[in-house]
Amino acid sequence: MSDVKIPLVDLTAQYASIRPEIDSAIQRVLDSTNFIMGPQVKSVEAAFADYCGAAVCAGVASGAAALDLALRALGVGSGHEVVTVAHTFIATAEAISATGAKPVFVDIDPRTYTMDPDALEAAITPATRAILPVHIYGQPADMDAIKRVAARHGLPVLEDAAQAHGATWNGVRAGALGTAACFSFYPGKNLGAYGDAEAVTTSDLQLGAQVALLRDHGRRSKYLHEVKGYGERLDTLQAAVLEVKLAHLDRWTAARRRLAARYSALLAEFELEIPYVAPQADPVWHLYVVRTPRRDELLDALNRQGIGAGVHYPVPLHLQPAYAELGHRPGDLPVSEQVAATCVSLPLYPEMTDDQQDRVVEAIAAFMAS
Repeated sequence: MSDVKIPLVDLTAQYASIRPEIDSAIQRVLDSTNFIMGPQVKSVEAAFADYCGAAVCAGVASGAAALDLALRALGVGSGHEVVTVAHTFIATAEAISATGAKPVFVDIDPRTYTMDPDALEAAITPATRAILPVHIYGQPADMDAIKRVAARHGLPVLEDAAQAHGATWNGVRAGALGTAACFSFYPGKNLGAYGDAEAVTTSDLQLGAQVALLRDHGRRSKYLHEVKGYGERLDTLQAAVLEVKLAHLDRWTAARRRLAARYSALLAEFELEIPYVAPQADPVWHLYVVRTPRRDELLDALNRQGIGAGVHYPVPLHLQPAYAELGHRPGDLPVSEQVAATCVSLPLYPEMTDDQQDRVVEAIAAFMAS
């Protein structure tokens, strides 16, 4: 076992590579003491909207706030249903629940692990008010098929693009593929802040304005509140960090894509299911996920050698105790359950070296030969 560990993601290496820019940006905010809705907020909102190909972007603060506010701005509330997937982080469903609506979980495609459009069609009822696909692991969902279903039923499509900054489907970037999109800037994301931060992008100006209204206590002026809102503004410090990092995102994405292609080539000889990429997709490889029936054994073998492999996500949402009231049982979403039981996330980050990647592959080779 090597004494040098290989993390799942290396935020220390990333910070070191851009430290002077980051430190300078933070210092400018500290010098100005304009910590709430400072000029960096509007600046990064405009830059990120342009990056995604959307008309507007509204930065928000924390947790599942982007999804929550976007759903509320779309009119989703008590008594409604929102169709989504169970193979995702719980924040996707929590946002639906926060509005008073019910999450309706559907199964995923066995190759892409994104929403199965046929399952989506079957799940729509008169109570459905929105469709919420997830671009899982940085792989875009089949937005053509999903939007065809949405159009037939007159429903908005809200992208959960938390892991998909810069991913494209038919050349269109996540953030401009649906009615609106929600991004997470959690520190470990491809574009990460130094704390909690999120954003909503859309080309529907009225919808964007409503999200911006809701995030700031329902007001456009200091003490006039048009609607009941929330304290979910993006901090100026986080906006400053994001503005610096956005300028590096394409370079980091190119590095991720090179490493992902290298993984796929090096792992092709083993009895592993390596990631599938749809012809219309250009993913950004937030995670590189392989599958094996010996998942737990492989995970243990890698971790014992100091390799920070992980699992995203071991328990699908329909089987989480938090959603027991929905009455799901094992077997309800067989593909989601199979993926959850067999998936392993391998280390992948832009600063990863070929030598580090070779060490991961060598550890997998030794395990597969055992």
